[in-house]
Amino acid sequence: MDKDRIYAKSLASIADFRFDAQVADVFADMIERSVPGYRAIITMIETLAGHYAMPGTRLYDLGCSLGAATLAMRRGIAAEGCRILSIDNSEAMVERCRRAVERDHNPTPVEMVCADILDLEVRDASVAVLNFTLQFIPPGRRLGLLRSLCAGMRPGGVLILSEKVCFDDPHLDGLLAEIHHDFKRAHGYSDLEISQKRTALENVLVPETIQTHRNRLLEAGFSSVDVWFQCFNFMSMLAIK
Repeated sequence: MDKDRIYAKSLASIADFRFDAQVADVFADMIERSVPGYRAIITMIETLAGHYAMPGTRLYDLGCSLGAATLAMRRGIAAEGCRILSIDNSEAMVERCRRAVERDHNPTPVEMVCADILDLEVRDASVAVLNFTLQFIPPGRRLGLLRSLCAGMRPGGVLILSEKVCFDDPHLDGLLAEIHHDFKRAHGYSDLEISQKRTALENVLVPETIQTHRNRLLEAGFSSVDVWFQCFNFMSMLAIK
Protein backbone atom coordinates (compact mmCIF):
# COMPACT_ATOMS: atom_id res chain seq x y z
CA MET A 1 0.00 0.00 0.00
CA ASP A 2 1.56 3.30 -1.11
CA LYS A 3 1.63 5.98 1.60
CA ASP A 4 -0.32 9.20 1.14
CA ARG A 5 2.14 12.09 0.99
CA ILE A 6 0.23 14.30 -1.47
CA TYR A 7 -0.02 17.29 0.88
CA ALA A 8 3.19 16.69 2.86
CA LYS A 9 5.07 19.60 1.25
CA SER A 10 3.94 23.22 1.33
CA LEU A 11 2.13 24.10 -1.91
CA ALA A 12 2.18 27.58 -3.45
CA SER A 13 -1.42 27.10 -4.59
CA ILE A 14 -3.85 24.36 -3.68
CA ALA A 15 -6.09 23.02 -6.43
CA ASP A 16 -9.49 21.51 -5.77
CA PHE A 17 -9.29 17.85 -4.78
CA ARG A 18 -9.64 15.41 -7.69
CA PHE A 19 -9.79 11.62 -7.85
CA ASP A 20 -6.94 11.45 -10.35
CA ALA A 21 -4.16 8.88 -10.78
CA GLN A 22 -2.06 10.47 -8.03
CA VAL A 23 -4.92 10.06 -5.54
CA ALA A 24 -5.81 6.59 -6.81
CA ASP A 25 -2.25 5.40 -6.16
CA VAL A 26 -2.48 6.25 -2.43
CA PHE A 27 -6.25 6.13 -1.86
CA ALA A 28 -6.27 2.93 0.21
CA ASP A 29 -3.86 4.50 2.71
CA MET A 30 -5.59 7.89 2.54
CA ILE A 31 -9.06 6.67 3.42
CA GLU A 32 -7.90 4.31 6.19
CA ARG A 33 -6.04 7.20 7.87
CA SER A 34 -8.75 9.81 7.22
CA VAL A 35 -12.13 8.18 7.92
CA PRO A 36 -12.82 6.90 11.45
CA GLY A 37 -14.69 3.61 11.32
CA TYR A 38 -14.09 3.03 7.63
CA ARG A 39 -13.02 -0.60 8.04
CA ALA A 40 -16.06 -1.36 10.23
CA ILE A 41 -18.37 0.06 7.55
CA ILE A 42 -16.77 -2.04 4.83
CA THR A 43 -17.04 -5.17 6.98
CA MET A 44 -20.73 -4.56 7.62
CA ILE A 45 -21.44 -3.90 3.93
CA GLU A 46 -20.48 -7.54 3.44
CA THR A 47 -22.99 -8.59 6.12
CA LEU A 48 -25.73 -6.31 4.80
CA ALA A 49 -25.26 -7.55 1.24
CA GLY A 50 -25.71 -11.10 2.48
CA HIS A 51 -28.93 -10.12 4.22
CA TYR A 52 -30.53 -7.92 1.53
CA ALA A 53 -29.31 -9.27 -1.83
CA MET A 54 -32.24 -10.87 -3.65
CA PRO A 55 -31.87 -13.65 -6.23
CA GLY A 56 -31.45 -12.46 -9.79
CA THR A 57 -30.95 -8.79 -8.88
CA ARG A 58 -28.27 -6.17 -9.31
CA LEU A 59 -26.10 -4.64 -6.59
CA TYR A 60 -24.62 -1.20 -7.24
CA ASP A 61 -21.41 0.33 -5.90
CA LEU A 62 -21.86 3.98 -6.86
CA GLY A 63 -18.57 5.84 -6.72
CA CYS A 64 -16.69 2.58 -6.30
CA SER A 65 -13.14 4.05 -6.12
CA LEU A 66 -10.78 1.09 -5.52
CA GLY A 67 -13.65 -1.37 -5.06
CA ALA A 68 -13.63 -1.98 -1.30
CA ALA A 69 -17.45 -2.03 -1.11
CA THR A 70 -17.65 -4.06 -4.33
CA LEU A 71 -15.43 -6.77 -2.90
CA ALA A 72 -17.29 -6.69 0.42
CA MET A 73 -20.62 -7.24 -1.34
CA ARG A 74 -19.07 -9.98 -3.45
CA ARG A 75 -17.94 -11.80 -0.30
CA GLY A 76 -21.31 -11.43 1.37
CA ILE A 77 -23.76 -12.39 -1.39
CA ALA A 78 -25.50 -15.72 -0.84
CA ALA A 79 -28.42 -15.26 -3.27
CA GLU A 80 -28.25 -16.86 -6.71
CA GLY A 81 -27.94 -14.99 -9.98
CA CYS A 82 -26.78 -11.63 -8.65
CA ARG A 83 -24.58 -9.17 -10.50
CA ILE A 84 -22.58 -6.20 -9.17
CA LEU A 85 -22.18 -2.96 -11.12
CA SER A 86 -19.28 -0.79 -9.96
CA ILE A 87 -19.39 2.77 -11.28
CA ASP A 88 -16.95 5.65 -10.95
CA ASN A 89 -16.20 8.69 -13.10
CA SER A 90 -12.44 8.39 -12.49
CA GLU A 91 -10.69 6.21 -15.06
CA ALA A 92 -7.77 5.75 -12.66
CA MET A 93 -10.10 4.43 -9.95
CA VAL A 94 -12.00 2.13 -12.32
CA GLU A 95 -8.75 0.61 -13.59
CA ARG A 96 -7.52 -0.11 -10.06
CA CYS A 97 -10.93 -1.51 -9.11
CA ARG A 98 -10.73 -3.80 -12.13
CA ARG A 99 -7.35 -5.11 -10.97
CA ALA A 100 -8.70 -5.75 -7.46
CA VAL A 101 -11.66 -7.70 -8.85
CA GLU A 102 -9.37 -9.76 -11.07
CA ARG A 103 -7.35 -10.76 -7.99
CA ASP A 104 -10.53 -11.73 -6.11
CA HIS A 105 -11.88 -15.27 -6.49
CA ASN A 106 -15.52 -14.87 -5.43
CA PRO A 107 -17.90 -15.95 -8.21
CA THR A 108 -20.44 -13.09 -8.43
CA PRO A 109 -19.85 -11.28 -11.75
CA VAL A 110 -18.80 -7.63 -11.58
CA GLU A 111 -19.27 -5.11 -14.36
CA MET A 112 -17.12 -1.99 -14.07
CA VAL A 113 -18.29 1.22 -15.70
CA CYS A 114 -16.48 4.53 -16.02
CA ALA A 115 -19.37 7.00 -15.95
CA ASP A 116 -21.02 9.77 -13.96
CA ILE A 117 -23.49 8.21 -11.53
CA LEU A 118 -25.82 11.16 -12.21
CA ASP A 119 -26.28 9.78 -15.73
CA LEU A 120 -26.86 6.20 -14.63
CA GLU A 121 -30.16 4.33 -14.86
CA VAL A 122 -30.44 1.98 -11.89
CA ARG A 123 -32.54 -1.11 -12.62
CA ASP A 124 -33.69 -4.13 -10.65
CA ALA A 125 -31.49 -3.33 -7.64
CA SER A 126 -31.73 -5.01 -4.25
CA VAL A 127 -28.63 -3.35 -2.73
CA ALA A 128 -26.97 -0.03 -3.54
CA VAL A 129 -23.99 1.58 -1.85
CA LEU A 130 -23.06 5.26 -1.80
CA ASN A 131 -19.97 4.99 0.38
CA PHE A 132 -18.69 8.55 0.93
CA THR A 133 -19.85 9.48 -2.56
CA LEU A 134 -22.95 11.67 -2.20
CA GLN A 135 -20.91 14.33 -0.39
CA PHE A 136 -19.09 15.02 -3.68
CA ILE A 137 -22.33 15.49 -5.65
CA PRO A 138 -23.58 19.11 -5.94
CA PRO A 139 -26.24 19.52 -3.21
CA GLY A 140 -28.89 20.61 -5.70
CA ARG A 141 -28.59 17.30 -7.57
CA ARG A 142 -28.62 14.93 -4.61
CA LEU A 143 -32.39 14.51 -4.34
CA GLY A 144 -32.75 13.72 -8.04
CA LEU A 145 -30.05 11.05 -7.79
CA LEU A 146 -31.71 9.45 -4.77
CA ARG A 147 -35.14 9.52 -6.39
CA SER A 148 -33.77 7.78 -9.47
CA LEU A 149 -31.96 5.27 -7.30
CA CYS A 150 -35.06 4.49 -5.22
CA ALA A 151 -37.19 4.12 -8.36
CA GLY A 152 -34.77 1.50 -9.69
CA MET A 153 -34.80 -0.62 -6.53
CA ARG A 154 -37.00 -3.57 -5.69
CA PRO A 155 -39.37 -3.22 -2.72
CA GLY A 156 -37.44 -4.30 0.36
CA GLY A 157 -34.13 -3.30 -1.20
CA VAL A 158 -31.62 -1.26 0.77
CA LEU A 159 -29.39 1.75 0.16
CA ILE A 160 -26.28 2.01 2.34
CA LEU A 161 -25.31 5.68 2.52
CA SER A 162 -22.07 6.64 4.26
CA GLU A 163 -21.14 10.31 4.64
CA LYS A 164 -19.10 12.87 6.48
CA VAL A 165 -21.64 15.03 8.32
CA CYS A 166 -21.91 18.40 10.03
CA PHE A 167 -24.00 19.52 13.00
CA ASP A 168 -26.37 22.42 13.67
CA ASP A 169 -24.76 23.12 17.05
CA PRO A 170 -21.60 25.15 16.24
CA HIS A 171 -19.83 23.96 19.40
CA LEU A 172 -20.45 20.28 18.63
CA ASP A 173 -19.58 20.77 14.97
CA GLY A 174 -16.26 22.39 15.86
CA LEU A 175 -15.49 19.85 18.56
CA LEU A 176 -16.03 16.83 16.31
CA ALA A 177 -14.06 18.47 13.49
CA GLU A 178 -11.12 18.92 15.86
CA ILE A 179 -11.44 15.34 17.13
CA HIS A 180 -11.32 14.22 13.50
CA HIS A 181 -8.11 16.21 13.06
CA ASP A 182 -6.72 14.50 16.18
CA PHE A 183 -7.58 11.16 14.58
CA LYS A 184 -5.62 12.12 11.47
CA ARG A 185 -2.65 13.31 13.56
CA ALA A 186 -2.68 9.99 15.42
CA HIS A 187 -2.44 8.26 12.05
CA GLY A 188 0.62 10.21 10.99
CA TYR A 189 -0.71 13.27 9.17
CA SER A 190 1.01 16.59 9.95
CA ASP A 191 -0.84 19.84 10.62
CA LEU A 192 0.34 21.04 7.20
CA GLU A 193 -1.16 18.00 5.48
CA ILE A 194 -4.43 18.39 7.37
CA SER A 195 -4.66 22.10 6.54
CA GLN A 196 -3.81 21.75 2.85
CA LYS A 197 -6.16 18.79 2.34
CA ARG A 198 -8.97 20.72 4.07
CA THR A 199 -8.42 23.61 1.66
CA ALA A 200 -8.43 21.26 -1.35
CA LEU A 201 -11.73 19.73 -0.25
CA GLU A 202 -13.45 22.96 0.79
CA ASN A 203 -15.36 23.50 -2.46
CA VAL A 204 -15.57 19.82 -3.41
CA LEU A 205 -16.85 17.91 -0.36
CA VAL A 206 -20.02 19.52 1.01
CA PRO A 207 -21.26 17.80 4.22
CA GLU A 208 -24.81 18.01 5.52
CA THR A 209 -26.55 17.17 8.79
CA ILE A 210 -27.89 13.71 9.57
CA GLN A 211 -31.42 15.14 9.65
CA THR A 212 -30.98 16.61 6.17
CA HIS A 213 -29.94 13.20 4.86
CA ARG A 214 -32.83 11.47 6.61
CA ASN A 215 -35.43 13.92 5.30
CA ARG A 216 -34.11 13.74 1.75
CA LEU A 217 -34.09 9.94 1.69
CA LEU A 218 -37.71 9.86 2.85
CA GLU A 219 -38.62 12.46 0.23
CA ALA A 220 -36.88 10.33 -2.40
CA GLY A 221 -39.25 7.46 -1.66
CA PHE A 222 -37.53 5.27 0.92
CA SER A 223 -39.91 4.04 3.62
CA SER A 224 -37.50 3.50 6.52
CA VAL A 225 -34.32 5.47 7.18
CA ASP A 226 -31.95 5.54 10.13
CA VAL A 227 -28.31 5.64 11.21
CA TRP A 228 -26.73 2.26 11.87
CA PHE A 229 -23.15 3.50 12.42
CA GLN A 230 -21.55 6.73 13.60
CA CYS A 231 -18.02 7.65 14.64
CA PHE A 232 -17.50 11.35 15.36
CA ASN A 233 -18.55 13.27 12.22
CA PHE A 234 -18.79 10.20 9.98
CA MET A 235 -21.90 8.05 9.76
CA SER A 236 -23.65 5.40 7.69
CA MET A 237 -27.42 5.05 7.18
CA LEU A 238 -29.73 2.33 5.96
CA ALA A 239 -32.58 3.42 3.69
CA ILE A 240 -35.05 0.65 2.93
CA LYS A 241 -37.52 0.90 0.06
